[in-house]
Amino acid sequence: MKKHAQRGAALLAAMLTVALVATFAAAALWQQWRTVEVEAAERSRMQSAWILNGALDWARLILREDFNADRTDHLAEPWAVPLQEARLSTFLAADPGNNMDLGDAQDVFLSGEIGDLQARLNLGALVQAGSLQPKLLESFERLFDVLGLPQAQLAQLAENLRFGSDISIDNRNAARAPLVPQRVEQLAWLGVAPETVAALEPYVTVLPSASTKVNLNTASAEVLYATGRNMSLADAKRLVAERERQHFRNVSDANKLVPGATFDLTTTSVDTQYFEVRGRLRIDKVVIEERSILQRTGPTVRTLQRERGASEGFAQAGVRR
Repeated sequence: MKKHAQRGAALLAAMLTVALVATFAAAALWQQWRTVEVEAAERSRMQSAWILNGALDWARLILREDFNADRTDHLAEPWAVPLQEARLSTFLAADPGNNMDLGDAQDVFLSGEIGDLQARLNLGALVQAGSLQPKLLESFERLFDVLGLPQAQLAQLAENLRFGSDISIDNRNAARAPLVPQRVEQLAWLGVAPETVAALEPYVTVLPSASTKVNLNTASAEVLYATGRNMSLADAKRLVAERERQHFRNVSDANKLVPGATFDLTTTSVDTQYFEVRGRLRIDKVVIEERSILQRTGPTVRTLQRERGASEGFAQAGVRR
């Protein structure tokens, strides 16, 4: 009986030893797998950053060359043509001096576009030195009217924007002042309803400069209607159709097409300083999107803002708007 007990104890000890070794082996294997995954994720992050940096530099080069070629900005120029999703390897193969292995680039896809931010009304210019600007406020009233949005929300938006921008607010009121939005989506901070923000997004922007003008060559019919005076939405749509055949070389070209209508030289132009660049990188199931705001002053193009986000799955096909 004693021998059976000893054998049972030895067997139990052996089983415990095997279990302990298996546990340690599994822990070591998991740790090694985790290290490999972290290193792979870090490498992917670095590679994605390099690719998106290169894409942004490419966009800056296009805008710089566009300025040197023609000072008038319109939708028939190279910068206005979106880059449809394409394999990264096609770009690398086009470089005769490239000696990189293109194997990994076969599964990487790049797309993007450059947009004209001065094709929209600038909320950042609505308030200057704590006061609402009458001309721009009238343009926003016309925009709200053509979009079927309540004027009461515009009044609330304008007043909260003025209150939040007023540099003369005393300390007691400063604590209650709303934050000044930096993006259209942030208009909710000023009490604007979500459905109104969604309706406004294609037609308004928030730019740091108060001297921006609407580009008549790139603005939508709704923005042209809001910016012009003594004109109907039908007139604005006719202007859009006419500029597709021949872009406007100056503001006078637009004024001549609609008798009686006027575009103010202080609020409209045919050139652009502020652009939005959107890039999208797809690696397997991971999608990385980046949004940048560029300012072009003469031939100099500088980056004012960059935002980047990642997601999984193929549901987000196309550039996020």
